[in-house]
Amino acid sequence: MIRIQQIKLRPGQGIEVLQKKAAKSLQIRENDILSLHVVKRSLDARKKPDLFYSYTVDVEVADEERVLRICKCRQAEQICEKPYVFPAVTAPLTVKRPVVIGMGPAGLFCAYFLAKSGLCPIVLERGKNVDARQKDVEKFWETGILQPESNVQFGEGGAGTFSDGKLNTLVKDKYGRNREVLRLFVEFGAPAEILWESKPHIGTDILCKIVKNMRQEIIRFGGEVCFESQVTDLLFEDRKISGIVVNGQRVIETDKAVLAIGHSARNTFSMLYEKKVPMEAKPFAVGFRVEHRQEMVNESQYGTGYPTGLPAAPYKVAAKTGDGRGVYSFCMCPGGYVVNASSEQGRLCVNGMSYSGRNGSNANSAIIVTIGPEDFASTHPLSGIAFQREIEERAYRAGAGRVPVQTYGSFRENVKTEKITQKPDEGRQFAPQIKGQYVFADLTDILPVSLNRGIVDGMEQFGEKIRGFNHPDTLLSGVESRTSSPVRILRDEESLQSAFGGLYPCGEGAGYAGGITSAAMDGIKVAEAIVIDAQKKIQ
Repeated sequence: MIRIQQIKLRPGQGIEVLQKKAAKSLQIRENDILSLHVVKRSLDARKKPDLFYSYTVDVEVADEERVLRICKCRQAEQICEKPYVFPAVTAPLTVKRPVVIGMGPAGLFCAYFLAKSGLCPIVLERGKNVDARQKDVEKFWETGILQPESNVQFGEGGAGTFSDGKLNTLVKDKYGRNREVLRLFVEFGAPAEILWESKPHIGTDILCKIVKNMRQEIIRFGGEVCFESQVTDLLFEDRKISGIVVNGQRVIETDKAVLAIGHSARNTFSMLYEKKVPMEAKPFAVGFRVEHRQEMVNESQYGTGYPTGLPAAPYKVAAKTGDGRGVYSFCMCPGGYVVNASSEQGRLCVNGMSYSGRNGSNANSAIIVTIGPEDFASTHPLSGIAFQREIEERAYRAGAGRVPVQTYGSFRENVKTEKITQKPDEGRQFAPQIKGQYVFADLTDILPVSLNRGIVDGMEQFGEKIRGFNHPDTLLSGVESRTSSPVRILRDEESLQSAFGGLYPCGEGAGYAGGITSAAMDGIKVAEAIVIDAQKKIQ
C-alpha cells in the first residue's frame, strides 16, 4: 500500500478529483489505481478565506516499489499497517464471570471485548437504559424534576451520551486501539467519515443508537446487562475481590471487577474510600460555558465570504493567567446547546451538547481554569468532590434551581445582569441555547475570586485571537464542574489492578482517560489484561 499525504482539494471537490491528483502524484494513469482509501482529512484555513482540505490517502497499485522508484514523490511512502488484534483466546475460559461496573464508553468497550472472548461479563449500570434515560432527561429539562439515578451523568452510555460526541484524542496509540474504537463505532451505526476526519464527532443523537446496538451485541455474545443496579458494597477476601453487592441486596460472586464508574459517581467513591481502596485527589478544571453566535465563529475561523457547505466551525484556545494557571476552552460544541447536567438535588452543573448536524445558531464551549489539590480545603482524597459540590450548590442558589446566565460584560464588571444590553445597530442580539430552564443571574459568587480573575484574564486574551470572543454580550452560564474526575483510583500499570487483587480501575472516572475515545481505549486495555490473566490461571 502506498500512502500519499497533503493532497489538496477545494471544498466541494469530490473523490474523482482526489483520484486524479493521487495518480498525478505517483505519475501513473488513473486506471492504474486498484483502490483508493481516505485515511485522514483536515481543513486548512491558514490563508482564509482561501480554504482547502488536506487529504492523506492509501493507494493500491500493481507494483508499488516500481511506482515509488519512478515517481519520486516526497509525500508518498510504502506502508504496511497492521489492524488491531485482541489477545487470542487459546483455551476455553472457565472462570468466574467478570463484573463491569458502569456502562459509559470504558465499561461498554471493556464488556464488549470480554463478551466476545467468551467470559460472559455481568454489566451493572446504576441508571436506566438509553431510551428511558432520554425521557427522564427531557422531562428534567422541561420541568426541573431531577431523577438522581437517571440523568445526564448516569445511565446507559455514560455522561458522554449527552455531549458533542467528540472522538478525537491525544493519547498515543501504538497498539491500534484508537482505530479499533472508531471502527467499532462505525460498525454499530456511526458514519464512516469518523474514520478519516481529523476531528471526528457523531453527536448525541447517533451516540444513543450506538450504545444500544453495542448492548445488544454484548448480550448476543453471552453477557448480561443489568440496569438500575447500583453497586453498594464490595466484598474482599485476603485483599482480593470476592463479590459485589447490588442495591444493598443481591450478591454476585466474582474474582474480577472493573471500576468503570464515571467521573460523577460520588457515593461510589465514598464507598471505595471506606473500603480503603487506594485513591488520591487529582487536578481538574472548572469554569463557565460561554456562548457566541455560530456565524461569528465561522467568520473568524473561515474568513468573511467563506464557501457554503462547510461545517459549523470549531475553535480551541488556551492561555496562561496572571498567576500562572492554565485557562482554556474545553468540549467546544459548534452549533450546540448548553445543557443542565445536574445529578444531585440542590446542586447544579452544566455541560455542552451537539446533535450530529451541529446546526444550532450558537456555538458554546467551557472556558475553564485549572485547579489542584492545593486549592481544596483539605488533603483528603475526596476533597476535590467537596470542592465541586460547594460550587454546584452556589450555582443552584444563584439561579434558584435554574441555570444561571450572565453576560460577559456584566460578569467582568461584577454587576448583576437584568437583560442583554447592546447597541441596536450591532445586530448581535442572540438568546441562550440551553436545554433546561435558565434565568439571568449573578455568576460572580460561584467560583473563588482568583478563578473569576482567571476566567476574565483568559477571555481577554482569547478576544485577541478570535474577534468578538470577549464582547460584552457573550453569554456565560454555570457552573462547569465535571470536566474530568477529581479522583484517581490507583492501579498497578502492568497488571492494571488496584492494591486489591482482581479490582480494575478503568476509564475517566478512575482517572485514566479524558473523553469518549480515550475511555473506550482504556476499557479495551483492561479487557486485554483480564483475558491474559484468565488464560494464565488455566494453563
